[in-house]
Amino acid sequence: MSESSTQPTEPTSQTVPFASPAAAAGPEHVTEPVAYDGILLAGFGGPEGQDDVIPFLRNVTRGRGIPDERLEEVAHHYRHFGGVSPINAHNRQLKAALEAELARRGIDLPVYWGNRNWDPYLPDALKEADAAGHHRLIAIATSAYSSYSSCRQYREDFARSLVESGLAGTTTIDKVRPFFDHPGFVTVFVDGVRDALATLAVDGEDGAGVPADRVQVLFSTHSVPTADAQRSGPAELGLGEGGAYEAQHLAVASYVMAQLEPTVGEVPWRLVYQSRSGPPSQPWLEPDIVEVIEGLPEGEVDAVVIVPLGFVSDHMEVMWDLDTEAVEAAQERGMRVLRTPTPGIDPGYVTGLVDLVVERLQGTPPEQRPALTDLGPWYDVCRPGCCENVRLGFKPAAAGLAP
Repeated sequence: MSESSTQPTEPTSQTVPFASPAAAAGPEHVTEPVAYDGILLAGFGGPEGQDDVIPFLRNVTRGRGIPDERLEEVAHHYRHFGGVSPINAHNRQLKAALEAELARRGIDLPVYWGNRNWDPYLPDALKEADAAGHHRLIAIATSAYSSYSSCRQYREDFARSLVESGLAGTTTIDKVRPFFDHPGFVTVFVDGVRDALATLAVDGEDGAGVPADRVQVLFSTHSVPTADAQRSGPAELGLGEGGAYEAQHLAVASYVMAQLEPTVGEVPWRLVYQSRSGPPSQPWLEPDIVEVIEGLPEGEVDAVVIVPLGFVSDHMEVMWDLDTEAVEAAQERGMRVLRTPTPGIDPGYVTGLVDLVVERLQGTPPEQRPALTDLGPWYDVCRPGCCENVRLGFKPAAAGLAP
């Protein structure tokens, strides 16, 4: 590889800020191999004790001026579980699993882990990489879809962290493409729904099982403000009111159910949302999962299968909003309820994440990249104007064209 392809490119109005030279011109898919020397695992972060909960929530809501008494309304979710979110423990496990898979494949890349909202923070991870002499990083964000909070905000975090750590002129950060329809991510959900339906078919309370046509499959993801959803993904794609965020989830859910139809027949399903946190006056994506469960027709649905399609691990919003509130809603209506697994550290998922890194190491052409829906493979370099936060506007972001 030439010397020019290993040195940072100073951002201009025509280049991607903080990018490797191969990505700096902003191609939709980078087909030039890049000699990365480290992987940046970027997480959301979470408290690890009761004393951490309010400081963590202050970080999550920074800039919004929310008083602590209102934060306590959310804090009780964490306090119910001892003030500990499982997300940090999961990312430690994921980091170790990635390192093991890289070693198994003979790929000599260290994995650095940094969070947006709790220790270890992203600037510290960049300083750790810098101290080891690693300055060409490829990032994996622990989120699969396109939206402000699941993609662009991580890219803004990368830019902010480079500036805060004093490494903006030294270190480059590219990002693997959103992997919502990569087989390593999707297959976990196919297997989970198949297993849940098989369990219900033979394990009904009366010994007769639950027929597939009396099961409701609910694919759940985090709700976002409708205005933000509309701006997710490039506007020119014309993906509707829910933007790329909703379209990607619907495409994956449709794929999952299509894989099962030959063996189980048609099973009712829909995409639902959870965890909205905005004021009642602000439109968010709907319908809410609990409201859907409460509205299921009497006598027509015997069981609910909850699929956490928008989540990569069992973090707080899975444990509280799904395993607690949604499960209770189904049980109160006398329905059986099963929740399928998140990818976690499933071997296929971990292998898939490494495959995404290898795509960029090798410069794999898009036609050779696996994608299970017509929407993919998604962009390596985010397009102009993608995933704007209406309230905050655009901030400098790595791994995408301005703004």
